[in-house]
Order: sequence, then C-alpha cells, then structure tokens
Amino acid sequence: MELADEIIINAPLDHVYKALNDPEILQKCIPGCEELIKHSETELEAKVVLKVGPVKARFRGDVQLDTAGAPDAFSLTGQGNGGAAGHAKGGADVTLTPDGNTTILRYEAKADIGGKLAQLGSRLVQSTAKKLAAKFFKSFAELVNAETVA
Repeated sequence: MELADEIIINAPLDHVYKALNDPEILQKCIPGCEELIKHSETELEAKVVLKVGPVKARFRGDVQLDTAGAPDAFSLTGQGNGGAAGHAKGGADVTLTPDGNTTILRYEAKADIGGKLAQLGSRLVQSTAKKLAAKFFKSFAELVNAETVA
C-alpha cells in the first residue's frame, strides 16, 4: 500500500520541523494514540488503538527516524504488532519546503500488513489509511498553526 500527499502549514520550516519531533504534539495528532515515548533523537515507541472495518486492535510499535537530511527532509521506518489483528511495517519520506511564511509538507509512505487486517481487503485498508493520514495532518496543521499564532 502506498500513500502520498502534501499539505501547507502556516508556520516557518524550523517551527514545523520542531513540531514533527515533539512527542506531545505527535501524540495529540495521531488518531487513537494512547502513548508515545521518545527513547532517543531517532527512536520512538507508540501504543495506538485502531479500528479498521470490523477489526479493532491495540498496536504497539517502534519507529526509527533518519534525520540525515534535516530539517528539509527526513525519513522514518517502523513496525507494529496488533496481536491477533495482525501486524504492519513500513516507512515514509517527508520533505519540508519553505514558501514565504508557510511550509509545504510532502510525504510518500509505503506499508505492508499481515494477519486479519490483510484479510479485510486492500480497498478498505487503503481508504482507512488515507483517512487516518488525512486526520493526522489536519490535526497537526491546526495545532502548529495555533501555536504559531499564540
């Protein structure tokens, strides 16, 4: 499964990059996120409850960040396990482009799933993933915009 999109955030690039590395902000924006722990500058652990069609599960996952191109670009890879519901692994490349007082955030993500989730059908999983990504970036943009104004 592949996802790609872009969003304009009404904040300068350095502010957006800082927010993308703030566990408190990310936890507020990730749908169903119960806990987000930053173990180091490049390692995160998350606990998220998701519902995909009839399957609801609590996932525990680890995320690794590659910040070699920061603050203009970075990538992340991760994997999560939802017990009987299944598992997921994947990654994303994120680029930040300054545009005056705003920042254009673009991402390309790929994920592979297994278990009960994979049995639900690719259309349902793909549409749910798109909705979750859109919800995350909408919440993130609103939160960063509000912080910039405050």
